Amino acid sequence: MDFQAVTIDIPKECNLILGQTHFIKTTEDLYEILRSTCPQAKFGLAFCEASGPCLIRFEGNDNELKEAAVANIQKIAGGHVFLIFLKDAFPINVLNAIKACPEVCSIFCATANPVEVIIAQTSQGRGVMGVIDGFLPKGIEQEKDRQSRKELLRTLEYKL
Repeated sequence: MDFQAVTIDIPKECNLILGQTHFIKTTEDLYEILRSTCPQAKFGLAFCEASGPCLIRFEGNDNELKEAAVANIQKIAGGHVFLIFLKDAFPINVLNAIKACPEVCSIFCATANPVEVIIAQTSQGRGVMGVIDGFLPKGIEQEKDRQSRKELLRTLEYKL
């Protein structure tokens, strides 16, 4: 078994959601979820089909984000994995609806941080073992950091 780290190239001002699913219908269902849950969002999604014709399926409402999703899922090329690039919205706006999709098995990460996907390859194929999301901690939150966090949440209107 061979392991490798695949770096995701995240388009500017985007978040990503990386997960595992199990059915060809995923692309249409995720498209509908994103359009109905967060209509102002721009997005591109790509899905590795791991049976039948084994194609990369894709949808979205933004051509640049669709192309980026396809290019990055090609690098991952592992199992029934999907990747969504999301602009003008945050994963928190859509994540519960995505997790409730009957085809979605799990979410590996939802972030705007740099991401490395850890891939294992066997004679059968490839699969995602996990992700490295962001960086190591640099310290422990102090009172000024707590205040900054609270101000950010209010600026984003997630708290009153």
